Amino acid sequence: MTAVPETRVEKAPGAQVGSLKGVIDALPDSVYDNPTWKGMAYFGRDAVIYVGLLAALVFVSNVAYVLLIEAVMALVVSALFIVGHDSAHGALFKTKRMNRTVGKIALLPSFHVFEGWILGHNRVHHPYTVRQGFDFVWHPATPEEYAAMGWWRKLVHRFEWSWAGAGIYYIHQVWWTKMMVGKPPARWAKAIRRDRWIVTAFIVGMLGLFAGIGVAQGDSWAGIIWLDLRTVILPFFFFAYVIGAAVHVHHIAPGIRWWKKSEWTKFKGQMEGTTVLRVPKGVNFFLHWIMIHVPHHVDMRVPMYHLEEAAASIEEAFPGTIIDQPLRVRDYINNTRSCKLYDFDEGAWMTYSEARRRVASS
Repeated sequence: MTAVPETRVEKAPGAQVGSLKGVIDALPDSVYDNPTWKGMAYFGRDAVIYVGLLAALVFVSNVAYVLLIEAVMALVVSALFIVGHDSAHGALFKTKRMNRTVGKIALLPSFHVFEGWILGHNRVHHPYTVRQGFDFVWHPATPEEYAAMGWWRKLVHRFEWSWAGAGIYYIHQVWWTKMMVGKPPARWAKAIRRDRWIVTAFIVGMLGLFAGIGVAQGDSWAGIIWLDLRTVILPFFFFAYVIGAAVHVHHIAPGIRWWKKSEWTKFKGQMEGTTVLRVPKGVNFFLHWIMIHVPHHVDMRVPMYHLEEAAASIEEAFPGTIIDQPLRVRDYINNTRSCKLYDFDEGAWMTYSEARRRVASS
């Protein structure tokens, strides 16, 4: 995954006003084309692979082979999640009903609450990307905030902001705290509560289904628990690492600035606050172009399979403005080492030791 250069080139004329209108106007009409058959083809393909892998996990219990299948399963759950994500944006199908139906089903393997996701992702993260006090996903703490934490919160922060902690961060800070138990605004509470029960019923139902299969196979209690773990729990756990790391590289890097409320603009947030990261050939079979993230933030209505075309149009109209680099794991690791805390006054990322010296000298 990629490190981002510190330097910036001069913006295109008019970009400094902070509006996205000129960027959206640069997108051709073709990037909004979303025939029903195409969205259903992606959804159907991913669903069939998911069911096939579940069947394989029923019969495969060897730990080494299970882990190999889980690696693929994490990508397939991610693929379904991205289908649901696009549906939640209203991008994958022409009708609200189709987007809602497919979106709710596609998000179930990742245990995501459809209406909760729309509230947090569509109505908070997207409108206020990399804005202090608003964008809650990988929102950085300041050196002073970190210094005021107790030892346990500091320990949690150090792990969750390490290269190994992305999945735990996502489960803890996003999925559990914001989606499953957070108190939503009154106008959204009923819909979110209903969808929470749907997700809970899915989890309980899946655990019961595979426990029943284990009983029918004559498995021991340990065998039944292992069957539930490998079919229901581990796919979600490994998926969380995929999505946690993906969101990190979308918005966290030395050259990506987070902005104070008074300084933030839509252009800064959506054009400079995320990335275009090129994955190796074949990876988009699962990731559905989600790493081509700038055009998705510019206009959520662009379906996933048109993001490359949209990115090309944006780069032609605003040359040198967006971050466009290869996706490399080593760069993700380097980013997690250098981006721990953030100074919003100076617009700079800091390590823990740099922050400690800053606080001590103040």
